[in-house]
Amino acid sequence: MSADIVSVTRGSSPLVLSMPHPGTALPAGVAAQLNARGMLVEDTDWHMRQLYGFAERFQPTIVEAQLSRFVIDLNRDPAGVSLYPGQATTELVPTTTFDGTPIWKAAPDEAEIARRRGAYFHPYHQALAAEIAHAKAQHGFCLLWDCHSIKSVIPRLFEGTLPTLNLGTNSGLSAAPAVEAAAVKAMAGSAFTQVVNGRFKGGWITRHYGHPADHVHALQMEIALSAYLEDEAAPWTFDAARAASLQSALSAMIEAALAAASQIERTKS
Repeated sequence: MSADIVSVTRGSSPLVLSMPHPGTALPAGVAAQLNARGMLVEDTDWHMRQLYGFAERFQPTIVEAQLSRFVIDLNRDPAGVSLYPGQATTELVPTTTFDGTPIWKAAPDEAEIARRRGAYFHPYHQALAAEIAHAKAQHGFCLLWDCHSIKSVIPRLFEGTLPTLNLGTNSGLSAAPAVEAAAVKAMAGSAFTQVVNGRFKGGWITRHYGHPADHVHALQMEIALSAYLEDEAAPWTFDAARAASLQSALSAMIEAALAAASQIERTKS
């Protein structure tokens, strides 16, 4: 596993934070194929590590991608199957930005996509699977929190303005009902606009790893960038004052979900 592809900070709790899209690095060969728009790597989940700095109190394991999602999207089905049939989305190797603007001088062919899948996709997921297994071995269960953010207005992907907090559990399949309910209750206590299993129900990570019967409870949190950046545009500056109330809300949600998962697992044992 190369630290240039994925970094792992192992904690001592059952909480694993997956961060598949904060990276901005581009391998030289890939960068040479991008056009000027692609080189901006604008669809990054900006400042995830800083935003989730509050989570240190939970002693989480953090699995963080270093490469841009334009290299390969770690939250897409590696087989290339759409997660949202009938809706606009981006591919395993995106061909456009979220707003539909092309990002390549010439789009990668199948051979190049297969190369990237082996070189970049699999190492991240090998690391994530290993940390989930480690958490289960130590605690009997894992709470997987998949961390994301996105512009609040993208007409190609959704109508109007996206709620600030978008919690996804693959329509209730990726986490036990009590875990989802605890997170939803905590989220409802915040002042932010919010939705559960709305436009973003959870990507491939949530769907692939979230199996309550196998003691893994996975939740995806998609956050509107407007909640913690000075502006939803370059230079994508983190706004600590604006982020503070968001961090409090996220902390309450994670704490509630962890408590619910722990209670469920104690009951099972």
